[in-house]
Amino acid sequence: MEEQRSSVPETATQERNIPSRWDWVEPLVWTDKMLAALERGVKGGKWFSLIDKVWSIPNLQSAWKKVASNRGSAGIDNVSIKHYRRHAEQRLNRTSELLKHDKYQPAGVKRVWIDKAGSKEKRPLGIPTVTDRVVQTALRNVIEPIFELEFSEYSYGFRPHRSCKDALRRVDGLLKIGYKYVVDADLKGYFDSIPQDRLMKLVEEKIADSRVLDLLNKYLSQKVIDTAASWIPETGTPQGAVISPLLANIYLNPLDWKMAVSDFAMTRYADDFVVMCKTQAEAEIALEMIKEWTESVGLTLHPTKTKIVNADEDIFEFLGYKFKQGMKFPSDKSITKFRDNIRKQTRRTNAHSLRTIIERIKPIQRGWFEYFKHCHKCSFPEQDSWVRRRLRSILKKRKKRRGIATNMENFRYPNKTFDNCGFFSLVRAHSELCRSLK
Repeated sequence: MEEQRSSVPETATQERNIPSRWDWVEPLVWTDKMLAALERGVKGGKWFSLIDKVWSIPNLQSAWKKVASNRGSAGIDNVSIKHYRRHAEQRLNRTSELLKHDKYQPAGVKRVWIDKAGSKEKRPLGIPTVTDRVVQTALRNVIEPIFELEFSEYSYGFRPHRSCKDALRRVDGLLKIGYKYVVDADLKGYFDSIPQDRLMKLVEEKIADSRVLDLLNKYLSQKVIDTAASWIPETGTPQGAVISPLLANIYLNPLDWKMAVSDFAMTRYADDFVVMCKTQAEAEIALEMIKEWTESVGLTLHPTKTKIVNADEDIFEFLGYKFKQGMKFPSDKSITKFRDNIRKQTRRTNAHSLRTIIERIKPIQRGWFEYFKHCHKCSFPEQDSWVRRRLRSILKKRKKRRGIATNMENFRYPNKTFDNCGFFSLVRAHSELCRSLK
C-alpha cells in the first residue's frame, strides 16, 4: 500500500499547465500538486517523505535515460553504459529494492587525472559507477527544485535555462555601463575543500527526510580509488559526480545573497565568479567581505589569482574569455585547449583523406566558434592559419618531404585546396555573422 500511495503514475507527461520556470523538472516526480506546494511554501520550510520518490521505478527509469544519453566511462566495477543497458530493467528493479529497504551502498569512485588546458598540472576527476550515477540523478530529480527556488538570479552554473553565455552577457553589460573595477576571485580547490558537515547543515535547512540525508552522506563519504591508493575523503564533493554541481551551488548560495544584499554586482558560474564595481573603494570593500566569508565557511581564496582589476587598463578572464579594454578575446587557455583538440586529429601520420580529416575537425571548429563568436575579429585569422598549417604539414609528409609546413607549402596548397574539401573558416564564419546582424 505504501508503494501505491507514493509512486507517481507512469502516465505523467511533460504536457502540463505549469509555469515556464519549472518546465525542466522531472514530471514523474514533481506533480502539479507538489509544484504548487513548492511555490506556496511548505510548513516549516522543510520537505519530508522524499525517499519514496527517489526509489520509484519511473524516476529511476528516467534517471537511467539521462545517464545513458550522457554516455561516460565505466566506474570501478567496469560496467559500461552498453553493459548496463543489457539488463537495465533488472538492475533498476534491484536498485529500487535496495533503496526502499535502506540497503543501498554506493560503490567507490574511480579517480582519473585529466589535462588542464595551458598547464602541465592534472585535474582530478571522480567517476562513479553507472548505478551510482543513476541513483544520483534520481536523487537530483527529487531535491533540485527545492534548492533552485532559493538560488540567486546571478548564479548561472549548472542550472536550468542558464549557461556560460548568460553569465558573460551580464559581465559585458556591466562593463559597458561603467562597472570597470573587477574583483577577480579564485577559490582554491573548491570542490575538494567544501566542509561536508557545513554543507549538510545547509541541505538540512530544506530537507528533513533522514533517509535522503543519509543517502547524501553516503555519497560524500564514498571511497576514492586511485591507481596507487584509496581513501575516504573528509572534505569536498568529487568533481564528476552527478550530484556535485548542485551541492556546490548550495554551498555558495549564501555568498550570492550576501553580495546581492550589499548591492554588489556578483556574477557566478559554479566556483568561478567576479564582482564588478564602479570604484576602487567599492571593489576593496567587496573583496574584504569575500575574504571574511570564505574564511568563516572553511574555504580559501587563491592568494595570487584573486585580485582587483581596472578593466580599462588591465586584463581579466572569465569563463574562457579575456576582457581587455572593452574588447573580448579567447583566453590563452581556451586557445590551447582548441589547438590540443585539433592536434589529436591532424597528426602528420594521419592516414585518412584530406576531406575526412577536415570533416573530423569541423565540429571542433564550429563548437569553438559558437562559443567565441562575439570576440574581436582579430581573434580568428591566426587560428585559421594554424589549422591550415597542420593540414599542409600532413600533405607535405605524404610527398615524403620532412618538417612542418613552410611558406612554400602555402603556394603548393593554397587556401582553396582546403575550402574545396569543406574547410570551416573561423574568419569566414565571423564575417557571415557580422553581415547577418546588420
